[in-house]
Amino acid sequence: MGGRVLVVVKVYPESPETDLNEVIDRIKKALPENINLEKTEIEEIGFGIKILRAYIVMPEKYEGGTSAIEEKLLGTEGISQIEIEYVTRLPT
Repeated sequence: MGGRVLVVVKVYPESPETDLNEVIDRIKKALPENINLEKTEIEEIGFGIKILRAYIVMPEKYEGGTSAIEEKLLGTEGISQIEIEYVTRLPT
């Protein structure tokens, strides 16, 4: 088995009224089976606007790299945009 990579993604909801817990559930369902949503944090960025920080673990040699994650997230209901914040290889 190859290495694994942690990808930290900032997820911006479509509106301040978007239920981020529902978005988390949709992300879990949207990700391919060998890519896991390990942890999430909800962060208030001001004026009542909240974003979701998703910690996603994927195989190091995943075809398409993080673009596969980006496509799945951007196609998820409730998400307006995403930003890859950090990518690092996890210790084996």
